[in-house]
Amino acid sequence: MALRSALHWQLPALKYSTTCWRKPQRGLHRNIIEALQAAAGSENVSTTTAVREQHGKDESYHRCKPPDAVVWPQNVEQVSRMARICFKNNIPIVPFGTSTGLEGGVLAMKGGVCFDLTKMDKIVELNTVDFDVTVEPGVTRKGLNDYLRGSGLWFPVDPGADASLCGMAATSASGTNAVRYGTMRENVINLEVVLADGRIMYTAGQQRRFRKTSAGYNLTNLFVGSEGTLGIITKTTLRLYGIPEAVVSAVCSFPTVQAAVDCTVQILQCGIPIARIEFLDDVMMDAFNKYSKLSYTVSSTLFLEFHGTEKGVEEQIEATEEIVKMNNGSEFAWAKDQESRNKLWQARHSAWYAARALYPGYEGYSTDVCVPLSKLPEIIMATKEDLVRSNLTGPIVGHVGDGNFHCFMFMNPECEDEGRRVKEFTDRLARRALAMHGTCTGEHGIGVGKRQLLTEEIGAVGMQVMREIKAALDPKGIMNPGKVV
Repeated sequence: MALRSALHWQLPALKYSTTCWRKPQRGLHRNIIEALQAAAGSENVSTTTAVREQHGKDESYHRCKPPDAVVWPQNVEQVSRMARICFKNNIPIVPFGTSTGLEGGVLAMKGGVCFDLTKMDKIVELNTVDFDVTVEPGVTRKGLNDYLRGSGLWFPVDPGADASLCGMAATSASGTNAVRYGTMRENVINLEVVLADGRIMYTAGQQRRFRKTSAGYNLTNLFVGSEGTLGIITKTTLRLYGIPEAVVSAVCSFPTVQAAVDCTVQILQCGIPIARIEFLDDVMMDAFNKYSKLSYTVSSTLFLEFHGTEKGVEEQIEATEEIVKMNNGSEFAWAKDQESRNKLWQARHSAWYAARALYPGYEGYSTDVCVPLSKLPEIIMATKEDLVRSNLTGPIVGHVGDGNFHCFMFMNPECEDEGRRVKEFTDRLARRALAMHGTCTGEHGIGVGKRQLLTEEIGAVGMQVMREIKAALDPKGIMNPGKVV
């Protein structure tokens, strides 16, 4: 066996387990293809190799696993009809959006039909007085905010990538603004979902868009974070927010990791309503500068953003500057106009690509742990020490205002020992977070590679309840099989 192949087999949590492999299939029966074509039009069904492979991977390290066919429904009725065809014939269904996930959520582990929802791209209803909007799955985060320009409103959940909003709901995405505005879980009001058997369900009732409810089980949040394993999200109703009067961004550096993270915790403990607070360590800042052609100090660094009225932002900045000085932080480098702020945050969102540029030809993996804020300094310091002991380089970047951070790991595919050390390190990091009462994933989801960690996190009874919910909604196990449970 070639060394590269041997490495893949040796790293099941980072690569592939034997259960992920499937024998080559002949594809779907012609009658199935014809039925799908009748439901959506022949131009919206493809079985060509290139198209299938394009839909068989995301931004993760997992190897491409293409579906047997790809369909592009135009509306929820077509989704429902094609889901019924798949249900009747026991064919797996894999929902697909912008393919920006990091945990292999769109891999067709057992073949089947990929439902590419990008052609369902209508903004169905905007209610400016009520601060909500309903969109189809082809609408992306940036697309929505472009549409809202001039309305005085925006949607703040920002994972970096221009992901589809229904896909963001499916993975419970968050990002840089979550410390102030929350994650998708707090900002989804209602969902239209097509179940495995083709039934159409509204998680909060058809056309409901209230600000709060205590009516029955919380079906909406059952589907937020379900990663396509319970149904296909075909509409989402979202909370919107008023665009703040004043927005100011700042960057400050610190002599140590401990000082930067302690500063973060103290800012939040003081109740300062900061909108963004991001941490980058010295290794990440070096990559950041090189990739984005910037010249910030190469040391532990915080990126901050303040939202509010002019006076309110001034008060936030004054209080934050005092805390920064107490922790030996530098003077603020400001980004006040929109162009400067956009450049700064675009560079921050490019951190993954900046880190990858340091290791051309290497395979990458992003960790995703999240812990209580009080444990954040401890776990980041322990992670840095573990990297040194393991003889590994892993730039650290994170949404530390939420206790969530990423360690970008890269491994030489030709080096078996390095692959082993990366695998052992990432396992230790995840279990360190669990031991600190945290989670193995703050925003990327479980997908293919974290199912064992989910079991350790939730426990046997919790996992059994999840499996029972899955069996009730997807009795044939056709919804995105091989993911989460």
